[in-house]
Amino acid sequence: MADKGDSGVRRAGTGPGRRTGRPATIKDVAAAAGVGIATVSRVFSGGSVSPETRERVLAAAGELDYRPSAVGRSLKLQRTGGIGVIVPDVTDPFCADLVAGVLDCARTLGEHVLLDAAHGDGEREAGIADRMMEQRVDGIIVVPGGDPAAWHALVAAGGWVVSVDREIAGPPEIPAVLIDDRAGVRALVEYLVGLGHRRIAFLGAAGPGEPAGVRETAFRDTLARLGVPVADDLVVAARPERDSAYAAAAGLLQRQAEVPAVLASGHLLGEAAVLVARELDLRVPADVSIAMMGDVPWAELCDPPLTAVARPGYDAGYRACELLVRDRARRAPGAPVVLPAELMIRGSCGPPRSRRGR
Repeated sequence: MADKGDSGVRRAGTGPGRRTGRPATIKDVAAAAGVGIATVSRVFSGGSVSPETRERVLAAAGELDYRPSAVGRSLKLQRTGGIGVIVPDVTDPFCADLVAGVLDCARTLGEHVLLDAAHGDGEREAGIADRMMEQRVDGIIVVPGGDPAAWHALVAAGGWVVSVDREIAGPPEIPAVLIDDRAGVRALVEYLVGLGHRRIAFLGAAGPGEPAGVRETAFRDTLARLGVPVADDLVVAARPERDSAYAAAAGLLQRQAEVPAVLASGHLLGEAAVLVARELDLRVPADVSIAMMGDVPWAELCDPPLTAVARPGYDAGYRACELLVRDRARRAPGAPVVLPAELMIRGSCGPPRSRRGR
């Protein structure tokens, strides 16, 4: 005698995948939706199907708790769907913000991320890029520091690259997301000159791939426009390492009477300037004003808090991910995306000593 509860009607959630206890397959979805396997495949690979068919297939997949095979899809499409990200140093505050932006954007777009650091080594950077392409990532987001020729070779081989913070010299052009460092330096110089400073030291960064040239050029151009002479003996460069930054800052600030203000072109140099000033018992800003490019968490913890230009690393990473993933058919490079920098005025800058009594 048949069970009265068995009406012969399949209830929701009791499709093939549920009934047998095994994971649902693409065949199960096709049967439930009343379409062919190829149609289901097109739905999940972004192919062309009618809206009604797509809705029916997705409804059947949801009913069966179907999960497409990422491995099978990557083999068929010859890509993994991943995003490669290469930065100089994952502990650098700007790079950490950039990675956070990429991760958040990738999560919303259903992509996964492969991350590695080149530590300023051009050969290592090229090797990481090669390995990522061997894993068939969709593209690479990079803060470049190596030979541009390596990136152009990768693009010529069919790779897709978006650079962040630094342009990769062309041709061909490679899409870029940049920070308006020129405007940031200009704002800092105008602020210091407005306070009365006429001798401003510039602590720059030297090394492959460093954007110091842009910042130093903006420093010199802004002073020239304001009619303030550049003190070339106060323009020094340091490698992007703490020891080198400390040595450069010490060389400047030991000449106390000649250095009423310091503009550091990066947070490592700003950190070195603050440390040296403290060791030399220089009062900030009574004896020396200090400002820097790159706002980092510790800047607000200084005594007094440090004036800085905030560079939107998170926004740069998010925008680079959008460029890399969205609108794949429109991947023709154009003008770089330039994000604004913001001057954060705090207590580390004041008038020079010669004007305090007036």
